[in-house]
Amino acid sequence: MNTRTFVKSLAACGLISSLLATSACKTSRSDAADEASAPTPKPSKSMSNYGVTSAPFGKTPEGQEVEVFTLVNKSGVVARIMTYGATLTELHVPDRNGNMGDILLGFDNLEQYMKESPYFGCTTGRYANRIAKGQFTLDGKTYKLATNNDPNHLHGGNKGLDKRVWSAVAAMRPEGPSVRFSYTSPDGEEGYPGTLWMVVTYILTNDNELTIEYEAKTDQATPINLTNHAYFNLKDGGASSNHGHMLQINADYYTPVDATMIPTGEIATVKGTPMDFTTPTAIGARIAQVGTDPKGYDHNYVLRPGKESAMRKIVTVYEPTTGRAMDISTTEPGVQFYSGNFLDGTLTGKYGNVYEYQNAFCLETQHFPDSPNQPKFPSVILRPGETYRHITTHKFYTR
Repeated sequence: MNTRTFVKSLAACGLISSLLATSACKTSRSDAADEASAPTPKPSKSMSNYGVTSAPFGKTPEGQEVEVFTLVNKSGVVARIMTYGATLTELHVPDRNGNMGDILLGFDNLEQYMKESPYFGCTTGRYANRIAKGQFTLDGKTYKLATNNDPNHLHGGNKGLDKRVWSAVAAMRPEGPSVRFSYTSPDGEEGYPGTLWMVVTYILTNDNELTIEYEAKTDQATPINLTNHAYFNLKDGGASSNHGHMLQINADYYTPVDATMIPTGEIATVKGTPMDFTTPTAIGARIAQVGTDPKGYDHNYVLRPGKESAMRKIVTVYEPTTGRAMDISTTEPGVQFYSGNFLDGTLTGKYGNVYEYQNAFCLETQHFPDSPNQPKFPSVILRPGETYRHITTHKFYTR
């Protein structure tokens, strides 16, 4: 189903949603091999210098070298992204008193990312979120995928994009430092059809925005749904509960799920339910009322539409103790709000923080879960000659 048909069908039921076309990215199709020999900056001695630098971050068991890139804007905001999974590992932003703090969960070393990470900060796909029973039918052919989230397929399979080493090229752009990651997923990788060429660009602007631009092309029809899986805690980077964060989501509807977290196909109102974040509400205010196991949010919200080909603000999060706030704008039709329900105190991350139950939250801009099997949802099928584009911006400020 295309976007206009989807919007009309929802309007007929009194519901509204939209799959927006994005504005053109400044990148184009790129085979990872094209950039493998491109030069990278020398390692940084300090994270306080405006610009972008790189440094080694270990090797995979196969001997692939992994680098981490440090982006620093003119205000001293710092983002660090590594080539393993095109993963956002650190994000240092000021509180209301000007004190910098890392607001992301993650690890100090590559080994933990490879062995223990619950998708901390990574680029997720080929298909982020779940596909029911690990299969879908496209153009009359059924494709079988890994059921790595029994009984379903999750986040691209056993070795999705989060576990691949991407090529990277750093650049200074007018708006601030950036790094451009590229990866070519061969036909049949993790069961998906077609060779898929992907580019993901992180830009840290001098307006304290972190923008992520996604672009992809294919040589066969294939489903695609890319996102970033950052775990946020604006207070202390995951040392304490997320319950005090005030959250607003510009969505009047969501997609209810079955016991295995697959959408039922219904587009339901949030009004009068614990899912309602149309006005600023503490994450913990009604979290115990959410009927999942374990208790907590792990749901796709149907975002209010915006103008065609335009970004729109879809989320605001505010942490009262520190005064840190984050606005998220996107071109995508949905956002998955996950409240860290599977954090259980068994992971020790950066700065010695032990990541307990609901010490973080994720806001993954995306298409809807299980869309390849849900004809009423906006289409996620990319065909030869088309270009997949997705842009999401996180803006940081204080109150």
